[in-house]
Amino acid sequence: MARAAIIIRGGAIAMIVQLIAYASALTAINPAGAEPTEELEFQSASQVNEGPLTFLGKQPAKPVHHHQNRIRLDNASLSTGWVSLTQCHDNLDQVLRAQITFREGFVRDLKVVSSSQIESAWIEDASVQLRNVGAGARLCIEAQTQALKNAGNGYFNLANGPFMRKFLDGYYPMRVSMDIDYPAGLLKLVDISPIQQTGFDIRLEPGRIRLEALFEGELRTLLQFERL
Repeated sequence: MARAAIIIRGGAIAMIVQLIAYASALTAINPAGAEPTEELEFQSASQVNEGPLTFLGKQPAKPVHHHQNRIRLDNASLSTGWVSLTQCHDNLDQVLRAQITFREGFVRDLKVVSSSQIESAWIEDASVQLRNVGAGARLCIEAQTQALKNAGNGYFNLANGPFMRKFLDGYYPMRVSMDIDYPAGLLKLVDISPIQQTGFDIRLEPGRIRLEALFEGELRTLLQFERL
């Protein structure tokens, strides 16, 4: 069984499991002396991805953390950079305490929409605090995030990430789904990075983009729009 790294903060010893996605971080904390639950019994060290982004061609045997984002751009987003975000997490790791943190100043109107198999979930500043995350836990939150950047000359960039599921020094499988709605009468999609490939699927409709990724390592996405 993989042993947890420990850190010391104010004299307390905690186990840290990190997941960073869409300018947010999910940190799960077990108290001193606690052992990882079954969901945190990761694969042997010889099988761990230590950094490079690797897209996966098939689902792992066990369910993986599924991070879902729905991002909505509207007319006001072009001048303010603020977009609407609905974010859901499925198959969260079983831990006693966890938190999802956003960058200060880049999030507003943060709220918990729903949760299941989680004893309690509440907002503290730019974070969502979780207590007693159980098997099959699901969490959905909503917020406004300042994610759209005016790149000049009529171009706009929507950057997301890094998405990762990290434990100690290794990266583990993760699934990310992203739906982006944008005003097709005002913007034209001109580029997406990474390019479509096995493990990274891109589907396009007028005014909507869907990205589906299954990977290990750190994933960053960049969508470039041109103003019509």
